[in-house]
Amino acid sequence: MSMKPVLVVGAGLAGLCCARTLAARGVAVEILERSDGVGGRVRTDAVDGFLLDRGFQILLTGYPELSRHLDLAALDLRQFDPGARLWTGRRFEVIGDPLRNPGSLVPSLLARSGTLLDKWKVLGLRREAVRGSDYAAFERADGTTLELLRERGFSEPFIERFFRPFLGGIFLEPHLETTSRFFQFVFRMLATGGNAVPARGMEEIPRQLAAGLPQGILSVGREVAEVGADFVRLADGSRRDAAAVVVACEAPAARALLPELEVPAGRAVTCFYFDAPSPPTSVPILHLDATGEGPVNNAHVVSAVSECVAPAGRSLVSATVLGGDQDLPSLERKVREQLGCWFGQQVASWRSLRHYVIEHAIPAQPVGSLEPPRRPATTPDGVFVCGDHRDQASIDGAMASGRRVAEVVAQHVPRSREGGPDASLGGGVTS
Repeated sequence: MSMKPVLVVGAGLAGLCCARTLAARGVAVEILERSDGVGGRVRTDAVDGFLLDRGFQILLTGYPELSRHLDLAALDLRQFDPGARLWTGRRFEVIGDPLRNPGSLVPSLLARSGTLLDKWKVLGLRREAVRGSDYAAFERADGTTLELLRERGFSEPFIERFFRPFLGGIFLEPHLETTSRFFQFVFRMLATGGNAVPARGMEEIPRQLAAGLPQGILSVGREVAEVGADFVRLADGSRRDAAAVVVACEAPAARALLPELEVPAGRAVTCFYFDAPSPPTSVPILHLDATGEGPVNNAHVVSAVSECVAPAGRSLVSATVLGGDQDLPSLERKVREQLGCWFGQQVASWRSLRHYVIEHAIPAQPVGSLEPPRRPATTPDGVFVCGDHRDQASIDGAMASGRRVAEVVAQHVPRSREGGPDASLGGGVTS
């Protein structure tokens, strides 16, 4: 009699890492994914020869979980220049990382968006960030990020012009209410690693994870309507028995399956992509709005980071607006007006490719949300849960949560074979 598998609901980063960890330990496992592919929120669409990530995303190569699951060299990562260009209302100023890019030293010192003391304090914050362990930040005193920056003596103009747009693009909230623990973790990742994207888009990450799964364990187009500790019921009414069930969906979908589950609120974002006949800049760097006048929080030339995302002779530009519930035609007009101030009259000739409104891009992380930093892996009903809403809200958190839950599950279910390096060979998707 065949052994019942562990059923993982969702093929996002957490679900894929959970399934890979279980398979490597010799546990029979299957993934049920309701969409047409892997990745969850980490997806890339092909549109008229362009490759568009579903919302602007960056992989911080300092994330400690990456080395457990990914072959970074095979992803052909393309790096952003460290730092950012700040639009002051009249021109761009550069705030860079002279320790990694010495050429940014003089422009950074000359930037009027902060005092010399502000820039010295950034280096001090960087030195502090690289000390200790990767997750030491989650054991420090809690408070808002804004409170921490003020306590460290940064000037209000520098907080407004640099930290609000820069961190706002990471936290997806401009008020810097996100817990300072997460800020300190992210700052360490920025200091110890690079800011990169796979050459052909962020979906290359979940594709690589899926390619390492045993043949035939991943099924797409399988919507789950109900879960229990030892079964799932699909939307078509059929029932699947399981040795254990892991819900690896994003927070709203997890809550729909587990109504008693406490999940954080979500942060929304809107992303616009444009086809430009020529690039407004060839520098692979983030451009930030230092004026606070919006609506664009940040923009960059995606094809300056990787030429693979645009057809020959064309350029791909991305612009990010915080929030999701907006009048899109009016918003796009305002986005174009703002980018026209930044990059000139050429913006009028840019063709709109696609926009994405992502209502739950990441879980909110207010003060207290990372106390403890890792939430329980099981519900009172015996269903296991993983995802970035169970850990810190990042790619690293999603992957770590999936692995951590798999390690717990593996202790409670029988193994179909011995795990080891040969437990994850090939890949396969059924639908």
